[in-house]
Amino acid sequence: MTYFKYSPQEDSGAGQPDMEARLWDYIDGNSSAEERGFVEKLIESNQQWKLRYQELLDVNQLLAGSLELDAPSLRFTKNVMEEISKYTIAPATKSYIDKKIIWGIAIFFFTMIFGFLVYMLGQIDWSAATGSEKIIPQNLKNIEWSKYFNNTYTNIFLMVNTILGLMLLDMYLGKKKKQLNQRHSG
Repeated sequence: MTYFKYSPQEDSGAGQPDMEARLWDYIDGNSSAEERGFVEKLIESNQQWKLRYQELLDVNQLLAGSLELDAPSLRFTKNVMEEISKYTIAPATKSYIDKKIIWGIAIFFFTMIFGFLVYMLGQIDWSAATGSEKIIPQNLKNIEWSKYFNNTYTNIFLMVNTILGLMLLDMYLGKKKKQLNQRHSG
């Protein structure tokens, strides 16, 4: 609870440093009932408090929404956008991704695929093929894929290579699309 040491009879209110803070609390409704009664008495009896209260009340009404910001006209916005569109955006002087990194990913991808193929061919029993039996069966449904894809590391390897391959394809197609857009716009 706040106790006030100021009375309207002792001072005219001009020297009151917290007059504005008390008035704002009164206007906003943040003051206690005792303080509201005290401020109401000051507003009724003191001319300076009354004038300051009216000023702050006007400011509060303006802030409450009676003052709206003006939006620029649509024509102004269109003119600005037309001016901006006249200037072409300068292309970046240097690629954000180094070409060596892209080539490194591609080489790693193809090396891993080649290694996987060598591993698969190494797992084939070449001596099992007789004269009438073919090494690679005509019907691929007869191949037992679990012999080749039975390891967790093989599955992880295939997932990583698939993701890297899709990233490489995305970069390649994005580059082609960018070149095509530059030809049509330039």
